[in-house]
Amino acid sequence: MLLVLDIGNTNIKIGLFDNGALRNSWRMTTDTHRTSDEYGIQMESFFRHIGLSTDVVDGIIMSSVIPSVNYTIEHMCRLFFHGIQPMLVSNAIKTGLSNKYDHPETLGADRICNAVAAYKKYGGPCVAIDFGTATNFGIVDENGAFLGGLICPGIKVSTDALIENAAMLPKIEYIKPPKVICTNTYDAIQAGIIYGYVGQVEFIIHCIEKELGKKPKVIATGGMSSMIASETDAINILNPTLTLEGLSLIYEMNK
Repeated sequence: MLLVLDIGNTNIKIGLFDNGALRNSWRMTTDTHRTSDEYGIQMESFFRHIGLSTDVVDGIIMSSVIPSVNYTIEHMCRLFFHGIQPMLVSNAIKTGLSNKYDHPETLGADRICNAVAAYKKYGGPCVAIDFGTATNFGIVDENGAFLGGLICPGIKVSTDALIENAAMLPKIEYIKPPKVICTNTYDAIQAGIIYGYVGQVEFIIHCIEKELGKKPKVIATGGMSSMIASETDAINILNPTLTLEGLSLIYEMNK
């Protein structure tokens, strides 16, 4: 079986693939202070929960946006997965896409994985949107060229910045209010954050479509994707495991 790990700013997303099919997925908090043993013990508990041993894993691939965590996770893999050295997604790895980024080495590994999965699964042109700590847009054309994209502050980051810098505003739960003309501060913040973010996404997709000269497929993933996708027709496909599937596809191209 193949173990894939996507190390993000907030969470580490984990997937276990059996012959190309995702069997199980988990999340754990990204913590630069945790040791390889602590990560490994948690991984073993995930496997025990589904009645498996870590011995079933014969390959590992990881993507990361936090280089300082990489050594710890690599060491964990060698300790708890019988010496396997994980494959690391980078600009040097085969992806099946041509990269048109000005400086390809600066393109985030998670964005590479999302672009690969979106194009391989749904064809091009396509837009992969990852609603995480940041909201990333990645565009691939019909010929498999990664054209670039844009990065926005994530929903939670935007909300935290607003609350932190405005003394009288309360923390909110991410639930959409019934209307945009709100009669209390709590609902007003919810409406501004959620409906404002939907408007941002719709406008960006409109601009992308205009620049491409054709309508792309739009695929959303990430923790906040379902909430935004439920409020707009601009998103065609919701795939919560897009990044993990991209890792699996890249591993098959490079193993």
